[in-house]
Amino acid sequence: MDLEVSLELTIPGAELRWRFSRSSGPGGQHVNTSDSRVELSWNVSDSLALSDSQRLTLLARLEPRLIAGVITVAASGRRSQLRNREAALAKLADLVAAGLAPDPPRRKATKPTRGSNRRRLTAKKERSTTKQQRKRPAAE
Repeated sequence: MDLEVSLELTIPGAELRWRFSRSSGPGGQHVNTSDSRVELSWNVSDSLALSDSQRLTLLARLEPRLIAGVITVAASGRRSQLRNREAALAKLADLVAAGLAPDPPRRKATKPTRGSNRRRLTAKKERSTTKQQRKRPAAE
């Protein structure tokens, strides 16, 4: 089953590696007998679905999550393996899409307005006079 990340990128199902194990989540007695926990792995560095620029971008942005160029997501929140498979696919698609998303526009530094500066200084003066009035009168 192929994973469609965006209109430009579809990860072929042959590149996805699945592992199943017993889940510690909900399921009652059934949880002891079924492998409902899902681990989904995808080798970013060897993928044929990515262009060179996409590969470099993903390797740089997802570096903390990669182990030898492979990204792995796990899902065990649902009771059935099928639902956990769907959740793992969605997690991987979100991660890859976020990794390939363009950087947000840089913030433009602005100066404070004249009015906000005046209000700030007025508030400082009021605070200063309040504190001055709390002092004990000087002994003369």
